[in-house]
Amino acid sequence: MKNDIRTLLDKRIWPFVETPGQYVGGEPNSIAKDHGSVDVTFALAFPDAYAVGISHLGFQILYDILNARDDVAAERVYAPFPDMVAKMREERVPLYSLETYTPLSEFDIIGFTLQYEMCCTNVLLMLDLAGIPLLAEMRAQDAPLIVAGGPCAYNPEPMSAFIDLFIIGDGEEAVTKLVDELKAARNRKKELSRRELLIHLAKKVPGAYAPSLYNVEYNEDGTIHSVTPAVKGVPERVEAAIVKDLDAFPLPTKPIVPLVEAVHDRITLEVARGCTHGCRFCHAGIIKRPFRTRDPLKLIDAAHECYRSTGHNEISLTALSVSDYPHLYPLLKGLAAYFDPLHVNISLPSLRVNKELKELPSVVSSVRKSGLTFAPEAATEPLRRRINKNISNDDLFRGVLEAYRAGWETVKLYFMVGLPGETADDVDEIARLAKKVSMLRKELGKAPARVNLSAAPFVPKPHTPFQWHPMASMDLIRMRQGKLRADIKGKNIWLKAHRADRSFLEAVFARGDRTLGMAIFEAYRRGCIFAAWDEHFNYGAWQEALDACQVDGAFYANRERPEYEVMPWDHIDTGVTKQFLLREKHRAENDEPTPDCTTGKCTGCGHEDLCRKETRRPGIVK
Repeated sequence: MKNDIRTLLDKRIWPFVETPGQYVGGEPNSIAKDHGSVDVTFALAFPDAYAVGISHLGFQILYDILNARDDVAAERVYAPFPDMVAKMREERVPLYSLETYTPLSEFDIIGFTLQYEMCCTNVLLMLDLAGIPLLAEMRAQDAPLIVAGGPCAYNPEPMSAFIDLFIIGDGEEAVTKLVDELKAARNRKKELSRRELLIHLAKKVPGAYAPSLYNVEYNEDGTIHSVTPAVKGVPERVEAAIVKDLDAFPLPTKPIVPLVEAVHDRITLEVARGCTHGCRFCHAGIIKRPFRTRDPLKLIDAAHECYRSTGHNEISLTALSVSDYPHLYPLLKGLAAYFDPLHVNISLPSLRVNKELKELPSVVSSVRKSGLTFAPEAATEPLRRRINKNISNDDLFRGVLEAYRAGWETVKLYFMVGLPGETADDVDEIARLAKKVSMLRKELGKAPARVNLSAAPFVPKPHTPFQWHPMASMDLIRMRQGKLRADIKGKNIWLKAHRADRSFLEAVFARGDRTLGMAIFEAYRRGCIFAAWDEHFNYGAWQEALDACQVDGAFYANRERPEYEVMPWDHIDTGVTKQFLLREKHRAENDEPTPDCTTGKCTGCGHEDLCRKETRRPGIVK
């Protein structure tokens, strides 16, 4: 079968699709094992294009962890573009893994990563191409176990009809336990039914949630009344899996090198995970808690090994805010000593605006001068207090000026429109701030800098203090973006305004419940795939799918929710308490900021037992 697939691909499919290299496999550092020599086969599935998926560090981490085991063969599959989909259907070729061309239907486990809401129909596309029933309840006993994790798994309900088992939280330990428990279940004298297997895994695997084992009851108005276990022994609230010590899971030192251009073609070093600043809109800032760091010496060693195994000419330090990494200065110094002579660049994709920012340019003199990225999110002090973005314009201006002095020419600024409590003046100030940032370079006797400005609609996300707030209407968002575009006319400032209609759908599925499952199915049936890509996004078809299923998107996206309402995700426990989220909501309504708990007192978010305050002092430690 595998040889037949390869022959068909080579002769009748690859020559007729765009960028066939993304479907070939065999990349440097990829691992192909004999399936007959292992106990468990695991297909890691990324429901987006190869160029996106192969750049994702978490995907590479799981690939490395699983393949380090002698009893597991982990292989990869990405979502094929429409031209490849058409040829595969024409030639009746099933979706296959890149390592061995094994049809996905022959794997024991297929694990999807759900990084953003609009990839939901790509999951259905991949299951369909694999010949696997889309609905979990329709799968036979011998069908692969369909697992999903990632940020969107923290509200698993919209995808619950299609996924057998969600893994909530960090995947490093959970995926290992999943394999162990699958093997243990197989070794029982009596074979477990598919439902019995899910019960076993739900009880044993950290962060495991099997939707079919829970009952959902609704109120007459369509809101949730309750989500309760239908089976004795499974947890009433599913606690997210949390890796306490990141150094216990070293970063991959032989990452896969893509054969075609990728979104990020570089070495990626995760220096820290989590955040303590408490921005009230931020989903990642909640679900990634507590803040944990990696040993700088181990990071330097990993960088050396990655360079020897890949030859990449850029190293990216990643975290929710790289400048909060307490060992940033010695790490950069150690990396520069080795990589400067090799002309390997170091990039810092996310910097926090704080008083230490002005020191950063002198610290990172070896960093490529292509651009620096900051996320003020709001341009006025009152709105920043409301969203708890505790930064000042003075710190931003001082840091940017020093960056210009050190040779930077471009700055990227991220803002949101439609935030709770936002006024027209708040939006007007975005343009004024961007112009000031650009013109600061003139103080050095140089031309104004280029400023790339991003204006994304605020989308209320689960498990955040703003989860009760409505999303602004599409009309208001478009009006705000249009006014901003009119205010920044000029050659030095470039605006990227995210689509209001796609953000609306993102809010629908971020805040949705099980009712949305059939709407997702209907959207897929109407050809809605690759919805995160402008050239493939069709809002009209999505709206038709919602209408066909009698789903009012505004009920999920644009409705303010009372504090007593049961949220569709309340049975998922991130470790951050609902009481903390409510306190932060109330402080936002009173325009009260909450200090970072590394510089002030503990905020009592729920992670007190896991916090190690001595590792969480922000800023540049010299």
